Amino acid sequence: MNCIIVDDDKLSCKILEEYVSKSTSLNLIGCYSDSVEARNILTQRHDIDLVILDIMMPEMNGFDFIVSLDFPPNIIIVSSAEEYALKAFDFNVVDYLLKPVNYGRFCKAIDKTVRYFARKEVSNNGDEEIFIKKGTSLVKLKLRDIIYIEALENYVTLNTNDDKFTIHFTMKAIENQLPSGVFIRVHRSFIINKTMIQAIKENSLDLNVGGSVKSIPVGKSFRDSLLNDINVMAR
Repeated sequence: MNCIIVDDDKLSCKILEEYVSKSTSLNLIGCYSDSVEARNILTQRHDIDLVILDIMMPEMNGFDFIVSLDFPPNIIIVSSAEEYALKAFDFNVVDYLLKPVNYGRFCKAIDKTVRYFARKEVSNNGDEEIFIKKGTSLVKLKLRDIIYIEALENYVTLNTNDDKFTIHFTMKAIENQLPSGVFIRVHRSFIINKTMIQAIKENSLDLNVGGSVKSIPVGKSFRDSLLNDINVMAR
């Protein structure tokens, strides 16, 4: 996995660089003391799989850094502040390491990340199956059979050709669980299956839902990401 280190503590960076060099699973792209510079690198490159990230940094702290990314890679937090650990997992980080980082604990975090990364790669085509509660039963559902997901206050609905499932989940949380090779968020209230797109219009798109056309709004802030994510042939 390609990785970068983002930490303004020079000693910490040196130690982490040494740990990364010992790992056969990691390829260090760079070490950055400036989180803004690191963010710019991530927006230019799409082959970085892991960020080893400090929280307390000037200009942009670690949490703001994660939020600023449209598609954050795997994140391992390294921090001297234990009190941010619970908050960090709200940002779907893979692990949280306390400074000074012990090499054994670092290896455990990397092994966890490698396993997570492998599962994510395998499921990126949507073949992964999940079980959804419906009434008193658990119904098996392939991710690729979901056509679109709609937010409803504190719930989301998973819509297929034949059925609809309502679960207690946030859009951000479910977006992070879905394979990006199949799904993309196009609106604050909608995530869609890219394979079901029939047409993209100025402010909406059409999906094929059971042989019928379903119009889904496309938010202005999501349109560029959508167009960059699909193959567009134009004259």
